Amino acid sequence: MLEIKIKTFQELSAQELYELLQLRSEVFVVEQDCVYQDIDGKDDKALHILGFKAKKIVAYTRVFKPGDYFKHASIGRVVVAKPERAFKYGYTIMNASIQAIKEHYNETIIHLSAQCYLKRFYNNLGFYEVGEEYLEDGIPHVGMLKK
Repeated sequence: MLEIKIKTFQELSAQELYELLQLRSEVFVVEQDCVYQDIDGKDDKALHILGFKAKKIVAYTRVFKPGDYFKHASIGRVVVAKPERAFKYGYTIMNASIQAIKEHYNETIIHLSAQCYLKRFYNNLGFYEVGEEYLEDGIPHVGMLKK
């Protein structure tokens, strides 16, 4: 079972910040073998959706209100620790993120930039592709929207 907590950047403890950055680096930099600047100066504007299991962050996203990242509200840095993926925590953290956008920003239209191999995952959550595929940090991505 995943325990969800939603926090602003200012509400994150030093331990939580360390763990979420470690998880993002573990997956996006090391596992995906992609050298890129994960700490992009946008975390302070985001709401952080934290998924805890046994008091450790194993799933995470950050969400933005309209205009802070894209025209619409958005979800990014969707990540689940590799050993925890079999439990479908990606759906849990994404549903919590969609709900957080509704509750905190009163928005239902959500944009995200998806790695192409995850299109079906996002389709299952009600997102559909918009625009052409593109490379972001050397990885094929596509814009996706949920209304």
